[in-house]
Amino acid sequence: MDIKKQLGSKIKRLRQKRGITQEQLAEMADISTRSLSGIELGENFMTAQTLENILRSLDINIEELFASDHLKSTEDLLTEIYTMVDKIKYDRDQVENIYKIIKAILVI
Repeated sequence: MDIKKQLGSKIKRLRQKRGITQEQLAEMADISTRSLSGIELGENFMTAQTLENILRSLDINIEELFASDHLKSTEDLLTEIYTMVDKIKYDRDQVENIYKIIKAILVI
């Protein structure tokens, strides 16, 4: 997957996670819906100004956009989660916090 597709895919996931439509984000970022669609599909690359507008509109920083954890396979992510949980399994407070987080996510 090339950089345009990776960035576009990440922008789309972040937009959807926030419950924002393409039309809404395009308006917030001061670009056309067609341009945003091309960015999300990895067909178009954005200018620095458009990138800044999208970051501001999604309320994220550049580091969050370029974080690569989303590129790991589901199995790798689960292995990391199990490893983290195994490290805290004797800390009741931490286990309760993790439980609350998971329960809150699953309710949504």
